[in-house]
Amino acid sequence: PHFEYSRVDLFNIIAVKRLKTLDEVMKECGKNPDSLGCEVCKPTLGSIFASLYNRHVMGPQDMGLQDTNDRFLGNIQRNGTFSVIPRVSGGEITPDKLIAIGTVAKKYNLYCKITGGQRIDMFGAKKQDLVDIWSALVDAGMESGHAYAKSLRTVKSCVGTTWCRFGIGDSVGMAIRIEERYKSIRSPHKLKGAVSGCVRECAEAQNKDFGLIATENGFNIFVGGNGGSKPRHSDLLMKDCPTAQVIPIIDRYLMFYVRTADRLQRTARWIENLPGGVNYLREVIVDDSLGICEQLEKEMESLVGKYFCEWTEVVKNPERRKVFQQFANTGETLEGVEIIKERNQSRPTYWPKDSPAKEDFKGTKWTSLSWQPIIKASHFGDSNVPNGTSAAIKRGDTQLAIFKIRGKYYATQQMCPHKRAFILSDGLIGDDDKGNMWVSCPYHKRNYELKGESPGTCKNDDELNIATFEVEERDDGWVYLKLPPVEELDERLGTKKWMVKKEETESPFQGVD
Repeated sequence: PHFEYSRVDLFNIIAVKRLKTLDEVMKECGKNPDSLGCEVCKPTLGSIFASLYNRHVMGPQDMGLQDTNDRFLGNIQRNGTFSVIPRVSGGEITPDKLIAIGTVAKKYNLYCKITGGQRIDMFGAKKQDLVDIWSALVDAGMESGHAYAKSLRTVKSCVGTTWCRFGIGDSVGMAIRIEERYKSIRSPHKLKGAVSGCVRECAEAQNKDFGLIATENGFNIFVGGNGGSKPRHSDLLMKDCPTAQVIPIIDRYLMFYVRTADRLQRTARWIENLPGGVNYLREVIVDDSLGICEQLEKEMESLVGKYFCEWTEVVKNPERRKVFQQFANTGETLEGVEIIKERNQSRPTYWPKDSPAKEDFKGTKWTSLSWQPIIKASHFGDSNVPNGTSAAIKRGDTQLAIFKIRGKYYATQQMCPHKRAFILSDGLIGDDDKGNMWVSCPYHKRNYELKGESPGTCKNDDELNIATFEVEERDDGWVYLKLPPVEELDERLGTKKWMVKKEETESPFQGVD
């Protein structure tokens, strides 16, 4: 609703005019030059900025454009915790790094699982523990795996000639070189690669965004494959590509994709939509029919040369470290989903089938309300950044969300009723031409009105709404909320009341075990 341009158009406008902030883009090509954007266009612009300039996504002009995963550099899970995935390029890892991962996982009681991309995923990291967890991993020589980002995830490999008696090419060596080159490169959607050492194809290179299979004369290069809800077998782009030419070809392929794909479009759908499909793609990036191959390589080289590990930068930056806390007004913590033990590991209990809290929180009649000092106004800093600033607050057993957007405060309950998730303070802010403003839940994009005719209303689910509260900043430097007594607040919105509990759920394996 905020632009009349496609993602490709926006990319080109931003690139040509060297626009670097949301405000600059809105003024140049938005429908309303003063708009805040929304949960759709903000991440799109954030991705474009990252693909062009490779700035840290937690920078002041970029953090407010990111969905929660990029904002906190970890995939948010259904109980509000995050996953931690260090990079394991090509699936190769040393015993010392395995020990470091195990030590961290044991200390913070993290659930561990081997991923399909040949690395180790640690689940259940609390936001307030992320910096300490990553400090230990960085000290052990590890980097961010960017599993939270629309970027290169992994380049899977078999052992190839490193160990296998059937191997024709060094698949591990090539996979590591490719993954190390493109790590952190932001793109319209996630990217997955693979390298197999022979036609036995143990790395499954023919169902990835790009894949290589070793031959006697180099590598066959495949593109445009993926699994997912609409699987696609990849297309052969080039046969017997000399080893020295593999990187230039992939440079061109990925940069052409970054420049011309639509928002959240995987390479499979992108190639299907190209005029002439893979044949056209081959003409452009192998035969150089448009005369742009040299430029594509230069653009990729520029991005690669700006690489930095996002988590290493956070660990070393005192200001960025401060972001990783559950509540802004206390060091206390609360659990929103009951944790259970299963197969000697901890995990959140299942969501119940009827999890939404379909109550009229918005219409709650409080017996009395009084102004209460909650948090120092200095916490909110500059509210003119793209998403404003926000804070999660603990009051008794209740969690609240406070937002400061362009100098004005708004306050709501922290729980999104859809899945009873205590998460709204981390949501993206959106607005429209009528002056309405909303916060979008990071989980499933339920949008709750902050400013408009009916604050607290869910704009895209009539069964849901949230409580809102009056809020103001006073001359004493504190932000005040007009709240009911703590006991009454907890009775209506308390964490213990709405916490998802094991007793509400049932095993999906009844009749199996």
